[in-house]
Amino acid sequence: MIRVQRILLILVVLLTCVGCDQITKIAARNYLSSSQPTSYLGGIFSLQCTENPGAFLSFGSTFPPRTRFWVFTVLTGIALSGMVVGMLVHRSPSPKDITGLSLIVAGGLGNLMDRLLHHGAVIDFMNIDLGGLRTGVFNIADVAIVVGAGMLIFLGFQKRGWRFIRANG
Repeated sequence: MIRVQRILLILVVLLTCVGCDQITKIAARNYLSSSQPTSYLGGIFSLQCTENPGAFLSFGSTFPPRTRFWVFTVLTGIALSGMVVGMLVHRSPSPKDITGLSLIVAGGLGNLMDRLLHHGAVIDFMNIDLGGLRTGVFNIADVAIVVGAGMLIFLGFQKRGWRFIRANG
């Protein structure tokens, strides 16, 4: 994949995901902030706007504000920058690898923008409840991160892992 194509793919994924994430968060703040949770599909899917000062499942929300800033804003920014540089300088990443990494970066960037705009908190507004399986409250950026990570794990097994499992299984 030539560098121009790689940059275009990264930009398309970033702009699309970050744009959708920020638009849905604006809508959540405007329409869900003052309301009770709204359930759909018999309670399987619900919408409620919350501000999460922590990370996944509110991890770190009880950290002192200064620690949260350094961990969730500064270190995240450094990690995302490193991922972008890695995508640009790696000799021959596949378009699938670039897409997976770009989804992770887009999700991280969407949440990082929230932290910078909303005093260190991320806007979350979706929840899924499948009987005993209930997610934490999440947003589009979180979905992008999970899908990107899932893609990379699947691609890793596709490239190397299935042979290892068959040989040792």
